[in-house]
Order: sequence, then structure tokens, then C-alpha cells
Amino acid sequence: MKTSKYPFGKSLWLTILFAAGCVTLAFAWGPWGHQHINRAAVFGLPMEMRPFFYNHIDFITEEAVVPDLRKYAINDRAEFPRHYIDLELYSPESNVAGLPATMREARSRYPDSMLSKAGTLPWTILDVEEKLTRAFKAKKKTEILFLAGDLGHYIGDAHMPLHTALNHDGQLTGQKGIHALWEGQLPETFGEGYNLYTGEAKYIADLSKETWAIIDSSHRLVEKVLSVDRELSAAMSREKVYVMDSAGRVVYNQYGDVVHTKEYAREFHRRLGGMVEGQLRGAIAELAAFWYTAWVNAGKPDLSGLDPAELTERNKKDLEQDLRRYEKGRLDMVRPTGDFEKKWVE
Repeated sequence: MKTSKYPFGKSLWLTILFAAGCVTLAFAWGPWGHQHINRAAVFGLPMEMRPFFYNHIDFITEEAVVPDLRKYAINDRAEFPRHYIDLELYSPESNVAGLPATMREARSRYPDSMLSKAGTLPWTILDVEEKLTRAFKAKKKTEILFLAGDLGHYIGDAHMPLHTALNHDGQLTGQKGIHALWEGQLPETFGEGYNLYTGEAKYIADLSKETWAIIDSSHRLVEKVLSVDRELSAAMSREKVYVMDSAGRVVYNQYGDVVHTKEYAREFHRRLGGMVEGQLRGAIAELAAFWYTAWVNAGKPDLSGLDPAELTERNKKDLEQDLRRYEKGRLDMVRPTGDFEKKWVE
């Protein structure tokens, strides 16, 4: 695909690519999931938007993991709470009704210490969406692409159930490692068989209501994730749950994630009943809808002039081919990193 080679200058582009490659699987979805979400969402956009986003699809794909880079490589402490919400800390009944609709309202109701501890994910989504709308309205190409990529990451996080719960890694119930298993090992192992087609983007009339509905829906899956793991691990020997070394010690990958056996991962994935694929598809559909809504709310600006006409023309045939592939549920990209597979033993 003949995309814009260095859309923001060669040095910045190479920096982003290098940094993205350094991001580990210790975050929501891991690189495989986040990159698939951002990339697939491009094909759900209407024709007025799709060519512009497709011209920069490789950047949008790589930028999907940059918010995690800000957390871990740059150690931006302000970034951490943007990726989760411990719903129980805001509502003992985990009820999203009545919670602040905007970041401004949240800051007026809760001290900064509470927001930093309990997370700000839904308000971050709405904040970035508002900024993206302004960028569309001003037709600021660089800001559009950076914000669109960031928004994809946060919407992906919102579809990972454990990012909505205090027990985010099973640490409160003796199930540590469940986070990386769900978001990293399962999609990397079984994702090639997922159908990523989600149709055309739909306009969101009430962004706050939609955002909280995502959080609520994801949170309702938390207990199933944990209960399936509890039941399955209780029914299998430790050697069948975790990969062990020759000394009988549990194996961890290079990022400190415990590695589950193929047998355990396969059965856990089966018992979840399509949950991982469903949440991935949900994130793709919502991201396309949020991008589309920002563009509509900005007055549907003409994006065709943001790139050289010859670039769009060069990419036309590739776009058509990739769109047909997407309509069959497939993408042309992002292979598994092997961060779990290379540690497995049969």
C-alpha cells in the first residue's frame, strides 16, 4: 500500500514506530488487539472520510499503542488513570447511573486523588472525542490523526472488562495473570480466526450515554471472566494451567506475564463463549462510530484537501482491495508478536 511515507516528518515517524515496538503486552489488548481495532475501524468509515484515514492507516495502526508508551516508556503519571475506571470505587453497586457526564463534572465532584486512584477512562474518551471534533472543524491534519489514534486506544481499553474493575488482574481473588491471558494471550492465539467486519459507522446522538453504556456492558462481563478462570483452574492440575520450566517453576515471558498452557488457553477461550471476539468487534464498531460522530459534529468538513491528490489516487486500488478483504472479516496486517507462544511447551 502506497501510504504517505512520513506524514509528520521522518524523524517523528521513526520515533513513533520504534516506541510502539517497545510497548509490551502488559496493557489492555496488547499491541495485536489495539492495532487491529484502529486499523479495522478505518474501513467502517463513510466514503467522505475513508480515503483520508486510509492514506494514513499505517500511522493510525501504530499510534494505537502510543498511549501505553506514554505510561511506561515515558512514565507519564497523568496518563495512567486515563486507561481504566474502578467502577466499584465510584459506586458500591457498580451503577453507572448518576455518575458525572463529563470530565469537568467529575473534577468538581471528586478530588484529584480520587480520580488518579479510581481512573477516568469514560471521561477521557469524551474529552478526546471533543478535541477530535475541534480538530476536524479546524481541519488540522496532524491533530486529527493523533487524536483519532489515541481515541482508538481508550475505546479499546473500555471494551476490556477488567479495565472497569478494581480486581483488574485477579489480584484480590488469587487469580493474578488473568489480565494478560484475556487481553494478550487469547487474541494473539485465536484472533486470526475472528471476523472483524462490523459494518458501516453509525452516528451517536448521545456520546455520554453511549460511553457509559460501553463501560456498563464491559463491567457486566467481569464476574464471568473471573468465575470461568476459577472453575477451570480448580479442575486442572497446576502443570496444565501454567507452563513450567524443568525445575517445576511457573514460566513468565519477557514482560513478566505468566504464561498459560495451550490447553488451558484453548479451554478458557472456549468457555468464554466468543467474549474476546465480541469485545474486539464492539471496540471496532464503536471507534468507527466515534470518529464518524466527531466528523459530523464538526460540520462534515471536506478532508480530501488534507493530502496531495496523487497520494489518494495511488492508494485507491489498494483501498478497494483491502475493503473487500475487510468485508470478509479479514485484515492484511499485524501478526502475533509471539510473546506467549515462544514460551509454550507441548
